[in-house]
Amino acid sequence: MAIVLIVAGVLGLAYGSFSYTKETQEVKLGPLELSVKNKETVNIPVWAGVGAIAAGVLLLIVRK
Repeated sequence: MAIVLIVAGVLGLAYGSFSYTKETQEVKLGPLELSVKNKETVNIPVWAGVGAIAAGVLLLIVRK
């Protein structure tokens, strides 16, 4: 778990954000189908990346 937190924290600091596509509406009118796809971007705060790294290091130090 500690390694996963450290890697996730480093990736969060390196990339800063990630994007995904979300379908919001779909309409079917007989043979016609309409859909709307939105591209969403999620920003990862610096404090979250640093916190994940710190928690991972802490878990490595105090492991039982």
